[in-house]
Amino acid sequence: MAICSPFDTKMSGMRKFLVLCLLTPLLSFGPSSVVRRSPVTSWILSDLILSDTTGMHLLGKPGLIDCKYGKALLFNGSTDGIFLNQMPLSGLAAFTVEVLICPYGGGAFEQRYFHCGEVRGNRVMLELRSTPTHWYLDAFIQSRDQKKTLIEPAYLHPLDQWAHIAFVVDHQSQITYVNGKKELESNLPIEPFAEGKTSLGVRQNNVSWFRGAIYQIKITPQVLSPGQFLVN
Repeated sequence: MAICSPFDTKMSGMRKFLVLCLLTPLLSFGPSSVVRRSPVTSWILSDLILSDTTGMHLLGKPGLIDCKYGKALLFNGSTDGIFLNQMPLSGLAAFTVEVLICPYGGGAFEQRYFHCGEVRGNRVMLELRSTPTHWYLDAFIQSRDQKKTLIEPAYLHPLDQWAHIAFVVDHQSQITYVNGKKELESNLPIEPFAEGKTSLGVRQNNVSWFRGAIYQIKITPQVLSPGQFLVN
């Protein structure tokens, strides 16, 4: 017959206590409560096209230009674009997309420069509408059958000047900023995105080409405030 000493009994109880402490958080929170921690995605576009990025496809011949940040990538508004077999928004219900951009004059009225997700399903698109002298922001988000466009033609910004754009998404709310100033807000419940790809300088179905320069696109897997944005 096995003999169990008081010391063995204590240790057995301690082991049970430790196991219970480790399991309690897992038992208290179901799979739906698990928050995915994704790294920040930051693309300096001039570096991106010069690197051997797996799954990247260039359309046209985006060119390099000098700008106040360094080297930016210039899109001609008709044939230049980048397609990436990447989905940095996957698993996220809260995130901030930032773009350092310089829209040029002479482009089409509707221009898409960031399209992440599916072609026509769940996706985020950052766009602009161009007038002869100015542009205004258009931010679009769709999650299942929920969709929202944040756009206001009265909020004009001059062409041929660098600007900082931010689209902040937090589970049930969306806010747009231009140069750190809040423009529009909506309340749309979304679910985390799953599959998709990313296109830059054009929509994923090869329409609405962007004319101008882009220096950087940054995707942070959390809500940022203007004090945390990239500096324009």
